[in-house]
Amino acid sequence: MGNYESIELGCSLWAQVEDEEDASGVVQFLYHQAKAAVKEAAMPVIKANEFQISKAKSQKKVTTDFGDMEDL
Repeated sequence: MGNYESIELGCSLWAQVEDEEDASGVVQFLYHQAKAAVKEAAMPVIKANEFQISKAKSQKKVTTDFGDMEDL
């Protein structure tokens, strides 16, 4: 995120699985649903911070470039 910021997102989904249903298939379906929901929730935050991330990367490059000059 930049400036030592982080974000933690999670999602909980529940299902009642009947005896005749494929429990493994239900678990896999819920996993993909949860993954998509977390990704959807994270994208606006990530996009809002893209500028900060690119700024931090460019500052790191400048610092590294100056650090290399000390060896001269």
